Amino acid sequence: MRTTRITRLLPVLLILLAALLVRTAAADPQAGRRFFVPIVAAGAQGTSASCDLPRQNFGRLTVQGSPQQGDQETDSELNLAYRGYAPTQAALKLIVLGPVVDSKAPQLPGLFADRRTARMSAAYQRYRWDESCDCPAGTHSPWDVTVLGLAARPAETIHTPDTTIDIGSGYAYQVMYAGENTITLYVGRDDDFHGYVVHLDGVCVDPDLLQLYRKLDAAGRKELPALRAHEAFGQALGGSIKVAVRDSGHFLDPRSRNDWWQGR
Repeated sequence: MRTTRITRLLPVLLILLAALLVRTAAADPQAGRRFFVPIVAAGAQGTSASCDLPRQNFGRLTVQGSPQQGDQETDSELNLAYRGYAPTQAALKLIVLGPVVDSKAPQLPGLFADRRTARMSAAYQRYRWDESCDCPAGTHSPWDVTVLGLAARPAETIHTPDTTIDIGSGYAYQVMYAGENTITLYVGRDDDFHGYVVHLDGVCVDPDLLQLYRKLDAAGRKELPALRAHEAFGQALGGSIKVAVRDSGHFLDPRSRNDWWQGR
C-alpha cells in the first residue's frame, strides 16, 4: 500500500522539483541562459528533429575584410544562446513602431514554408554583456522585446527570412555563426554587424551546414556558408523557435509590423 502511494505521488514531486528549478534559474541569470527545464511525464511522447534535410547543397562566399577572431562559441555577439535572454511581460502581437523604412528588410513570415504570420508564444529581453567581467549585465533596452518566441510544429522545417537583398551570386545571408541548435545570419559579406543580422535559437541546424561552417571557421573564416532567401536550413526543436533581429549591431523589436512583418 505504501509503495502504491509513493508511486502515485512521484509525478507530483517531479513537477514541484521542476518548478523550483525554473524559479532558481530566473533568479540567477548565470544559472542557465537557455531558460528551458525539461519535464518528463509518464506517457508523454516527444518529437525529435532529424535535422538532415534532403537535397541540400549549401554554398559559400568569400568574406570581405577582416574575419572575426577568437572563440565563436563563447562570443556573446555571435552566439545568441551563449549571450542569453530572460522572459519579459509584453504584448504578444504585432506593433507599429513607425513607417516602412526599408522594403528589403528581412521578413520573418519567410521562416516558415507557408509564410504564415506565426503565433507569438513568448517575449524575452536579451542580456547586455559586460566585457570587463564576461558576464550578463542586465536586460535594459529601449524596446520592450528583443527576442521573440514564435510557435512552430516540432520538427517543422525552418527557412531563412525573405528579402530581395543580394549579397553576391544570388545569396542573401552569410552564416556568421552556427551551432547545433542556434544560428546567426548576416545580410552582408564583411563578417561584422554593419547590416541586418537575424539570430535564431531553438532550431536544429542541418548537419551538413553545421559541418561546412565549422570547417570554414577553422580554416580562418576567409569564406563562410551562404544561404538564399527562404532557403531551408534546419528544423524546429520543439513547439517554438526564438528570433532576434539587429541592424548595425543594435537589437530591435522583432514584433515591428512595418519592419519585419510588412503587409501583415
